[in-house]
Amino acid sequence: MALTASYQNYGTVPSAVLSDGGLFTVPLWAVTAMSLSQTYHLPAIGSTGAKAVVGTHTDSLTLSGLLVGAERAAWKAALETLAEVGARGSAVAGYTGGAVAGLILVTALTVRTDVYVKSLQFSVGTAKRDAIEVSLSLDHLPRPSGLGKLIDVVGSVGVGLLTDGLGN
Repeated sequence: MALTASYQNYGTVPSAVLSDGGLFTVPLWAVTAMSLSQTYHLPAIGSTGAKAVVGTHTDSLTLSGLLVGAERAAWKAALETLAEVGARGSAVAGYTGGAVAGLILVTALTVRTDVYVKSLQFSVGTAKRDAIEVSLSLDHLPRPSGLGKLIDVVGSVGVGLLTDGLGN
């Protein structure tokens, strides 16, 4: 099957984009489900008002979708590479001197930096012969800093403006 005969319409905006900020970027067009779970950490009872700069919550993201068309094997390999790159050190860590690390995730739900792939699952079946089902489980582990918080706030507000502006 030629690239021009792919099932995928590359003229549309992808549902999600996962990137290391440099060499590897994987657009995911056929995302069927996406969830964001936030767990907040409560202070110990009787603790003082003085606090160390630590994370107050943990975000977990789950994406499920399909890799379709002739290029599905290439997207699978790219996702596997991104999972390894995120754990070992991404391009964005080099650009920011380590202030921001991990991967970058851009979706209609959220924009997150400092994202790490916790699990990556692929499956195929007879019902969808030209597709690979993919499930990603990601953790958002930002470093406690003003830059990380600023990126989160700007990303959260910006994603709504971006998706509304693109008509999605």
